[in-house]
Amino acid sequence: MSEYFSLSDCDVIGFDLDHTLCRYYLKETSRLIYESFARYLVEHKGYDKDLLNLTPATWDFCFKGLVVDLEDGNLVKLAEDGTVLRATHGTNDLSTEEIIKHYGPKREWKHFNSLNTSFTRSAKYYFYDNYFDLPGALLCGRVVDMLHKRGNEVNSDFWKDMVAAIDHNYNTSAFKEPG
Repeated sequence: MSEYFSLSDCDVIGFDLDHTLCRYYLKETSRLIYESFARYLVEHKGYDKDLLNLTPATWDFCFKGLVVDLEDGNLVKLAEDGTVLRATHGTNDLSTEEIIKHYGPKREWKHFNSLNTSFTRSAKYYFYDNYFDLPGALLCGRVVDMLHKRGNEVNSDFWKDMVAAIDHNYNTSAFKEPG
């Protein structure tokens, strides 16, 4: 480690759980977060082991500001006015025609007003608004893909497993020293 600290060497600077200033290397941090969530789903919820396999190209799916629509498994990127700019079903891009089919000719996302006014979590959607959430967006997309591959209906039930993975991995007891 170098003797000097330079902000230009960091992807993100943040405060850790105990408010300590930390350096985060997004690529490594994202990989660790994704792997821990995916491992939980595989080992505790019976999801396919394929969720554990990632390629470097897989990460191109992640970018801030995605909203997962828990009712249908779509991940949407919205404009400031709630217009759907792009969308995927799982990790598969939706064409312009498919976006219009789902969101109408004006491409309006029906939950935008509640998202825009409250910034709270909902049973109908989840807003991926920070770097630590991004691995979850990728995992959601891949879970939707896996459900389709199995021939299962995609509905908000998969979200319960995602929340369980989050709770498991961010439970404060996980940060205690081993006994």
